[in-house]
Amino acid sequence: MKQKLKTKKAAKKRFKFTATGKVKFKRTNKRHNMGNKNSKRKLKLRSAGYVFDGDVKHVEECMPYGSK
Repeated sequence: MKQKLKTKKAAKKRFKFTATGKVKFKRTNKRHNMGNKNSKRKLKLRSAGYVFDGDVKHVEECMPYGSK
C-alpha cells in the first residue's frame, strides 16, 4: 500500500491554487511599521502576487494535494 504524502504546513499557510492552476500568494511587509511606508507602497502591497512559472513545481511538491 502506498503511503500518503505530507503537506508542508508552511506552504499551506502561504500559497493557494487558483482554478486555472496558478499559485497565488499574499504580499509581505504589511504587519507593522505601516506609518513609515508611503501610501503608494502600501497600495501595491494590497494586491496578491503569483508565483513565477519556474517556482510553481517546487510549491506543488510541498503541497501534493493542493493543485488537484
